[in-house]
Amino acid sequence: MKVTEYFEKAKGQTLISFEVLPPLKGGSMQAIFDTLDPLMEFKPPFIDVTYHREEFIYKKRASGYYEKVAIRKRPGTVGICAAIMHRYGVDAVPHLICGGFTREDTENALIDLNFLNINNVLAIRGDARMFDGKFVPEEDGHTYAIDLVKQVVDMNKGKYLHEDIENGLRTDFCIGVAGYPEKHFESPNMDFDLQQTRAKIDAGADYIVTQMFFDNKKYFDFVDRCRAAGITVPIVPGLKPLTKLYQLNSIPRIFHIDLPDELVRAVQSAKNTETRTQAGIEWCIQQSRELKKAGAPCLHYYTMGDSETIRKIAEAVY
Repeated sequence: MKVTEYFEKAKGQTLISFEVLPPLKGGSMQAIFDTLDPLMEFKPPFIDVTYHREEFIYKKRASGYYEKVAIRKRPGTVGICAAIMHRYGVDAVPHLICGGFTREDTENALIDLNFLNINNVLAIRGDARMFDGKFVPEEDGHTYAIDLVKQVVDMNKGKYLHEDIENGLRTDFCIGVAGYPEKHFESPNMDFDLQQTRAKIDAGADYIVTQMFFDNKKYFDFVDRCRAAGITVPIVPGLKPLTKLYQLNSIPRIFHIDLPDELVRAVQSAKNTETRTQAGIEWCIQQSRELKKAGAPCLHYYTMGDSETIRKIAEAVY
């Protein structure tokens, strides 16, 4: 079933969903099951599976030359989605990214997903590689998420990259895209960012999942501004608990978002790891309850492999 169909079927009830990371190359599928097993009691209708492009390091060889070596690639998104659907009987939402993919790679991935009866995707640009100053697309790949959206829409119409394919199978993908309550860090201002979001919806995207945020007012303002801009699709809030002291610096630096003063004080004043974790959990619980009361279509939790923390939050909210 499509993600948007779940929202329609819920008739105003706030659903719950989770997002998982593929294990690093050489890792085990059991890590995914260990994350999801404790969370399935909350009956999520769908699970998101991310895709991370490769990173590169330069290793010095005995000859004195440096060799460019790919690391950290997380393959397996398509296979993980199939395994999740088989094990739990829920729909999976694979992420499609621009980085590391040619247009033909993307088309082939979509064909595989269609064969597996996976009919939901989240189309995002993805991050720049660690040592790149800016995002660098793959040769003959896409530069922006809107380009991915357009390719998926074309396949939904039976239009493939090769012109000699006539009467191609029409896929039926439901397309999600990312939204930024505090704007994308590369956008000059919020109005410009909303224009880009509106363009993705006009191109054929069906719903929005937001970047994480810790101040619900940012989400509510974002929804209001989207509606004023003519964006009518469901807007799903993305949530992640802040439970570690170092995250006070890493989350704003990596995700380009602000942290509320009250949350920062609560984490800083915690006497030990346990109370610090509890402070972050309580904050996320209150966020979740307010969003649920306001009628958010779904609460989408970024698990980051920490199922125990997410489970405590879900227990308190659902």
